[in-house]
Amino acid sequence: MRYFISRHPGAQQWALTQGLGAVSVVAHLDPDQVCANDEVIGTLPVHLAAAVCERGATFFNLSLDIPAALRGQELSLEQLHACNARLERFQVQRAVPQGPAA
Repeated sequence: MRYFISRHPGAQQWALTQGLGAVSVVAHLDPDQVCANDEVIGTLPVHLAAAVCERGATFFNLSLDIPAALRGQELSLEQLHACNARLERFQVQRAVPQGPAA
C-alpha cells in the first residue's frame, strides 16, 4: 500500500502531478494501519516517521525549501514548485532511552 499523508490541498494536488501511481491520500496517519513494505509519503512528526520505519515501511518526506515569509501558510501547487518540493527517503529510528529527562 502507498499512503500520501497531508491535509493540505496544495500538497495533495502536487502529489497528483508526481506520477505516484495508486496512492491512498489521508489527512492523518494511524501508524497501526501501516504494514511492512508499505510506502508512506508526506511530512510527519519524527515519532510517527519512526513508527512507520519500525513497522518495516518506507518513509518519503515531502521536503520543501520554504522562505520565512511563507511559513505557516497554505501553499498552492505553484508555491510548492517554487519551494523545490521533492520526495526524500529517510530511515528514522528511535535512540535507545538514556533514562529520565532531567
